[in-house]
Amino acid sequence: MRRSLSWPLLALALAGAVGGCGKSAPTTGQRVYAAPTATPERVAIAVATKNTTRLGGADPASDAAAVAEAVYPGLTAATRPQAVLLVDEANWAAALAATALAGAPLDAPVLYARGGQLPAASAAALRALNPTGAPLLGGAQVVEIGTGAPVPRGYSVRSVSAPGDSAGAAAAVFSLVRAAQGRPPRQVLVLDAGAQRPLQMPAAGLAALSGAPIVFLRSDRIPPPSAVALESARGATLYVLAGGGLSAGTLAALGRYGRVVRIGGEGAGEARDPVTNAVSVSRFADGSFGWGVHEAGHGLVFLNARRPPDAPAAAPLSAHGDYAPQLLLSDGAALPSALERYLSDIQPGYTVAVGPVREVYNHGWLIGDEGAISARVQAEIDAILEVVPRAQSAPESSVPAPE
Repeated sequence: MRRSLSWPLLALALAGAVGGCGKSAPTTGQRVYAAPTATPERVAIAVATKNTTRLGGADPASDAAAVAEAVYPGLTAATRPQAVLLVDEANWAAALAATALAGAPLDAPVLYARGGQLPAASAAALRALNPTGAPLLGGAQVVEIGTGAPVPRGYSVRSVSAPGDSAGAAAAVFSLVRAAQGRPPRQVLVLDAGAQRPLQMPAAGLAALSGAPIVFLRSDRIPPPSAVALESARGATLYVLAGGGLSAGTLAALGRYGRVVRIGGEGAGEARDPVTNAVSVSRFADGSFGWGVHEAGHGLVFLNARRPPDAPAAAPLSAHGDYAPQLLLSDGAALPSALERYLSDIQPGYTVAVGPVREVYNHGWLIGDEGAISARVQAEIDAILEVVPRAQSAPESSVPAPE
């Protein structure tokens, strides 16, 4: 009988629902509520093996809450975030674009709203994180992006309207990124709005790492909101991810705004394999931009490609701690061969001359419960991340930066 991951490895904390009165209707601008009086309850859940840590639960809100508390325990002044990003889990483009704010200088984790409601996991995480307020955003503690979900009392809230279309939603967040960073972006991530979401998922970690805002293009054109955003960043390097469906004319038009660099090859967006695409993003580097992971000594985030909202939820793990790129499993029930080969390529090893104590290690973050990634797959990942004896260290060959 297969053991469940309730096996007694490590349980960091358990969640309880936290109540809270909120606003009756969404408004624009910034709002301040009376201070909370309830003691925050912990929401993060973690189950660990020696080389992996599982965070989250059965739904995106639980996963985002668990990641947020793992990165920001909120128990000291130094472990409280400045602000949190509250995004409707149904607004994929807004959630993905918001990940550019998960790293410096705002360092804001993503929490999920569900329509006009605040899930219990998100409410509990917000109270536990107890954000300090972001001076760059007028002291806002909660930034609501495309949602009017009520938050518990006591928080200064800034609202950002995010239209339903992907280009408009990303452009709205683009302006917020510029305001938080205080300058035009030097890099921009460009996505094909028509690409499958699993192909777009690795953009979440890359945006969090780099702070590069995201814009969406259509296969045959640059939508007006994206054109305005690109014009405000003219001269930036434009990294095209999941752009296999963009026409030659659209790419030529994009080149008028800055240097265009493709990530992950030239395959057609809809036909390409999300697992292989995520590995390509993890390997990619252009100078100081990107992960460039070709050797041992890294954190790695593992996501189920069938649960796209987990990518924005996990974005803080790409901008803090061991700065982990996001890798994908096709369905969570088996380790894909392309991913297994990559993990074998970067598996840490030690020799007689340099023992395991002096070597580097890999660590895996698994997002979601066993419905997302099975216990068996967690065990397989743990084994392939383990430092092993070998005759000599054999990391992957470096890949030169694109011309």
